[in-house]
Amino acid sequence: MPAHWKDSIVLKVVNVLAFVVFTTSNAYSSLAPGQAIGGAQKITYITPAPWLFVIWPIIHALLLGALIYQFFPAGYGPVIETIGWRLPILALLTSLYSGFAAAQHSQTINSILAFVTILLVAGLVSHIYRDLRVRHENKNIFDVLFVSLPFSLFHGFVVVLVFVSAFSAFGRAKDVHVASALIEAVVGIATRGHNHHDSPVLTPEPHQHHGPGIATNVLVFLSLLFLEATSAGYVFSGKGDAAGAAVITFSLLAIFDYQRDTKFIHWSALAFFIISLIALIRALIATYQNRGRIALSDEERAPLVA
Repeated sequence: MPAHWKDSIVLKVVNVLAFVVFTTSNAYSSLAPGQAIGGAQKITYITPAPWLFVIWPIIHALLLGALIYQFFPAGYGPVIETIGWRLPILALLTSLYSGFAAAQHSQTINSILAFVTILLVAGLVSHIYRDLRVRHENKNIFDVLFVSLPFSLFHGFVVVLVFVSAFSAFGRAKDVHVASALIEAVVGIATRGHNHHDSPVLTPEPHQHHGPGIATNVLVFLSLLFLEATSAGYVFSGKGDAAGAAVITFSLLAIFDYQRDTKFIHWSALAFFIISLIALIRALIATYQNRGRIALSDEERAPLVA
């Protein structure tokens, strides 16, 4: 008997309420004044460009579709029976992460709490992701769009956020000395006309710029390597997951784009992006060719006379 829209109505209502909290907290962490990129407490040497975080609105839009889909018989199985109460818990944990990441006081403590929370988010979304891959079979386009796709994107993006949060909690912030020195120099030049000719002008000192140390470069490089390997794992293991791989691939491009003043990290991110992109394209081509072979094989096995 098909599920009625009133079945498990409590869970459905809780899903809607948790989604509202989830959306509100993410919007605040991204748009509130004084926030660093992506709601992180500080900008580090692995911070990606802001455009990468457009993934959040995409995930929100797809999950909104899942909330509507849960009220239909076809959506009851994947959303209510397979995911169940883990969906509102995931939404609330992610909201908690956004709150810690956006907090303006006790930044060190909140950065650590944000990192711990995103680890919990990663564990829960991985559990949901595995169940959807193993226990659920997409039956229509709505299953793909509103069930599989948002959690593929979510899972891939959380992997990136774990590294962003880890560096925000335990890594060193990018130097702001250069920007400060430049401002001082501009102010000095602007006010020179009002001072005596022998008045000193504030200029940036060479020792004020301190880039990433060897340890930071090594840790960032290993993180980029792990992200690239994870992207390859998405496309070459099991059923393959191009959406999750694409998120990590373009996160590498976003890191390359934002870390322009740190050459080693800048070019390392580009190299790993290219490797990841090639793997993603090859996997997509192989998938297309395999489908073609399966279709051809089916036609060859078809009887010549019906």
